[in-house]
Amino acid sequence: MDSKKETTQHIRYILPGFLSPGGIANAMIAIGKAKANLSISRMLLLGILAGAFIGFGSELATITTYDMPKYLGVGFTKFMFGSVFSVGLMLIIIAGAELFTGNNLILMKVLNREGDLGKMFKSWFWVYVANFLGSLLLVLIMFGTGLWKTGDFAVGAKALAIANGKVNLSWLEAFTRGIGCNWLVCLAVWMSVAAKDIIGKIFGIYFPIMAFVASGFEHCVANMYFIPMGLLLKGNATIVATAGLAGKLSNLTLQGFFVNNLTPVTLGNIVGGSLCVATVYWLAYLKKSEK
Repeated sequence: MDSKKETTQHIRYILPGFLSPGGIANAMIAIGKAKANLSISRMLLLGILAGAFIGFGSELATITTYDMPKYLGVGFTKFMFGSVFSVGLMLIIIAGAELFTGNNLILMKVLNREGDLGKMFKSWFWVYVANFLGSLLLVLIMFGTGLWKTGDFAVGAKALAIANGKVNLSWLEAFTRGIGCNWLVCLAVWMSVAAKDIIGKIFGIYFPIMAFVASGFEHCVANMYFIPMGLLLKGNATIVATAGLAGKLSNLTLQGFFVNNLTPVTLGNIVGGSLCVATVYWLAYLKKSEK
């Protein structure tokens, strides 16, 4: 009996505390099935939460780094912006919510012939809509708090500058930044699934998310918070003056939001998550070899 106990303890010691890449791939199939089979009401409820959670990460990143460049430089500010933003995906993965970009990984079950495209697109559509609603909800809450007045309106100026920068990207810039973003976001989801404890999940999420944000890549759901917040703040003359953007906000409109940014970023996110992660890992670990 003692010998069996010692053997069991030894096996537990040598086995890794995380899933292998092949194990993650198989786990993703089961996760994809569960997500695709959620009712629309649950997709909406959990999608709204995810939009709000990403909004929390967005507002936190804005308010904690608004004056950091003049003290610590631009590079370190980007690192800290990405670091605190990562709380959004931690809330989604650990507390539970449905995020459109992460759900691009549902494609794995379709490729594995264990689900159909119709259910996948249904999930993507309703979760995307719900993420938008959740983001707008947090925009209204944060606007109502008046926290954008912090630092003599410097926080609002930072938020306005972020939004304006996003709508002035070229279509190609927005699209390719979307690819880089969701490649890393889906790797964060992938690595969090590998972990068997919460600390492991936090570290699995943190590094890829910090990397995508610090790199300047574009996330469609985050932009559902950043740009509407800018649209609300652009009417405040003090904020516009503080940001030094008088006469430079011509693209910060609904058209600029949807055409210049959200459309190419969303398409880029789909490519990054569905092709660069889901398809590649399905080919590597799940595709049956032809004889």
